[in-house]
Amino acid sequence: MQPVTVPGHRLQAAPSARRGHVCAWEFVVRPSCVAEFERIYGSDGDWARLFRRAPGYRCTELHRDRTQPTRFLTLDFWDSREACDRFRRSHAEEYAALDARCEALTEREREIGRFEPVDLG
Repeated sequence: MQPVTVPGHRLQAAPSARRGHVCAWEFVVRPSCVAEFERIYGSDGDWARLFRRAPGYRCTELHRDRTQPTRFLTLDFWDSREACDRFRRSHAEEYAALDARCEALTEREREIGRFEPVDLG
């Protein structure tokens, strides 16, 4: 997958070298909705703005599949699983409302999983 560049938005570097927690989602977007999807799910989109209300949120990355241009991956970086869980509890209504609003943009979505770095040292 390749990073999506949205005009007027700065791509943030991934905090992969630091400890943290990552939520990964896969989306297949309706072809007529790709531009709106990129705007809403990008690093400065509606989801990232909602996440920024919570302590412990780091950044969001949006990636497009090189062979399927309507398939995307989002990576939401948090300080910890607890920070992500606290956000989901304290912003449940806003999360559900935004999720419902975005439902029409996609043909399919699934949470791939929640990941933490492997300590090899």
